Amino acid sequence: MDNLRAPLPTPYYIIEEEKLRRNLALISNLARRADVEFILAFKAFALWKTFPVFREYISHTTASSPYEARLAYEEFGSKAHTYSPAYEERTFGEIVRCSSHITFNSLTQAARFAPQARAAGVSCGLRINPEHSEIETALYDPCAPGSRFGVMASDLPQQLPEGIEGFHCHCHCESDSYALERTLGHIESKFGPWLDRLKWLNLGGGHLVTRADYDTEHLVSVLQDLRRKHPNLHVILEPGSAFAWQTGPLVAQVTDIVENHGIKTAILNVSFTCHMPDCLEMPYHPAVRGAETLAGEAATEQETDPCVYRLGGNSCLSGDYMGYWRFPAPLTTGDVVTFEDMIHYTTVKTTMFNGIHHPSIVLLRTDGRTTVLREFHYEDYRDRMD
Repeated sequence: MDNLRAPLPTPYYIIEEEKLRRNLALISNLARRADVEFILAFKAFALWKTFPVFREYISHTTASSPYEARLAYEEFGSKAHTYSPAYEERTFGEIVRCSSHITFNSLTQAARFAPQARAAGVSCGLRINPEHSEIETALYDPCAPGSRFGVMASDLPQQLPEGIEGFHCHCHCESDSYALERTLGHIESKFGPWLDRLKWLNLGGGHLVTRADYDTEHLVSVLQDLRRKHPNLHVILEPGSAFAWQTGPLVAQVTDIVENHGIKTAILNVSFTCHMPDCLEMPYHPAVRGAETLAGEAATEQETDPCVYRLGGNSCLSGDYMGYWRFPAPLTTGDVVTFEDMIHYTTVKTTMFNGIHHPSIVLLRTDGRTTVLREFHYEDYRDRMD
């Protein structure tokens, strides 16, 4: 960031290759030591013009839609490990064409689609639900009661459906190795009878191995123990955030400062709802370079501290703001505000998250005729991720 030869017009995301390679080297080393495979989850990072760098360290990626699977096959250069809550007849052929592994969310989906996948040489699996949660935020918890994700052990037949070669489990979000250890205990307890009949076990994402305080030695130990217990299993982890963690910021500028009932809001030329949706969904306060993040409501401090501001986006959504931060000096129009660590998830959610097909726009005319005003295609997803 400090080495930019000339100022760039704001706003912009900037990915720092040195930091990206640092994460990739760490992940590659963990995979080698633990005798497992790490693959990149596109749901968190899909900027495909950086794929040549990734291919120096990893060989595969994970997809959750036909668009993501095609991105894996055509741009990453290898077939995807694909999972979707539900596949559709009209696009499943594309999924098969672009996938080496396909995980089914339910027994009914497996019965419907696995024969076609197996006939094409694709390895098929089931998503399992260990009924064990390691995630506090309900929005991100795939194992909450009533979850639509995965087959519970109580619903799994003693004899697995024909051709099922793997299990997929995902129940972490920016979690540590001790969360994985607890989860594996639940998997062993509930699904142990089936594990030695399988070829692979995908432990999903949410393993934040590149975070500074992550206990990588403990992770290696846990995974090595799993491999000793089940030497037949090819163990896969598919984090997204870990690859792009702390690899670059979102740089914005102050465009105005407004005050209402003693609350000062610095309006930026970016938007939380458009460019940082996780901040509103989670919610969490991102770190701002050079500023102190203030916990809770700090409006009272604004009355006495001229350096405390709420930050607002430039959309018309009333809730497009967050607060509060204390800056070293009062802000003025034109000041640069840099949000740290804004590459993972943020860049994909401002485009077409998970590569989900965007609805067409159709005009129903007064005489009953319909006119398609706009259709969206794979290229719309790909070209917004370049």
